[in-house]
Amino acid sequence: MIKIVLDTFGADLGEEELIKGALNSSKNHNIKLILVGNQTLNEKAVKKYNLSNTEVEYINTLEYISNNEEPALGIRKKKNSSMVLGMEAVKQGIGDGFISCGNTGALLAGATFITGRIKNVDRASLSAVIPSLKGGFILSDVGANVDCTPEFLKNFAIMSNIYAKKVLNKENPKVYLLNVGDEDEKGNKLTKDTFELLKNENINFCGNIEARDMLYGKADVIITDGFAGNIALKSTEGAISLLLGQLKEGIMKTSIRKLGALLLKPVFNDIKVLMDYREYGGAPILGVKNPVFKAHGNSNARAVETGINAMIKFIEEKVIEDIIKYKEEENV
Repeated sequence: MIKIVLDTFGADLGEEELIKGALNSSKNHNIKLILVGNQTLNEKAVKKYNLSNTEVEYINTLEYISNNEEPALGIRKKKNSSMVLGMEAVKQGIGDGFISCGNTGALLAGATFITGRIKNVDRASLSAVIPSLKGGFILSDVGANVDCTPEFLKNFAIMSNIYAKKVLNKENPKVYLLNVGDEDEKGNKLTKDTFELLKNENINFCGNIEARDMLYGKADVIITDGFAGNIALKSTEGAISLLLGQLKEGIMKTSIRKLGALLLKPVFNDIKVLMDYREYGGAPILGVKNPVFKAHGNSNARAVETGINAMIKFIEEKVIEDIIKYKEEENV
């Protein structure tokens, strides 16, 4: 049985949606849920949605770290916050993995300070799976480190390569470097120096890739600094949301369009599923000693379910153990 620790604060849609998603995941996996947050509200939601009698435990607290708080300060000062208590539970072995929709910076700080970084990893990265025409790719980093060195990016590539093999089932992941052009000589000093490092690393490094090519499925892993990665992630999410929204709005304007849309409904559904980030609902913080996942602030039940499913596979496939082993062998 895998013990999943869920932070029930920080979600735009409230704790009910989070708990519903977690319990949906339990229908297909042998898990125990440890809910950290307002126990009264959490118990009410569990009573409503726990139809399969999943084992549930509670860690009660009313304290949480809001999105407008300074991350490291929040972790240091709010020792009874849901985020700190949740990660402490994982560190102590009470839970096997922690997932939260809360303050991203605080989650990264907590994962680093509480669970600790893996030896020989200088920076942990937030590695999101982005939908593409070929089933999704890993973008790393998406906001944890806005200022990076080539060595940081090399480590992101190593860790994401392992993650892609284990969780996305990519036998020999194609790793690319996000850049302003796909020619080898393009970029600034950071990308040029990183290119030289990745070229000599024991991974399937395929060169540079432009942002406009990300969604075509050419890459399995795309490496970048957190500043560019966060912009790329949010631009992609915004473009997909805009496209789907405009499509729906255009269809609803006339009866003829509605009739045509009815005939094309299977096509539209396929596109919606293909481009729905909620099908990849959790991003791991790679480089720390325990499984810590970040879910989107506006996650619905489906996003939470898929995020927990990804974390379960992450734990079962021993991704952290493989990263530790790789870094130990690299430094022998």
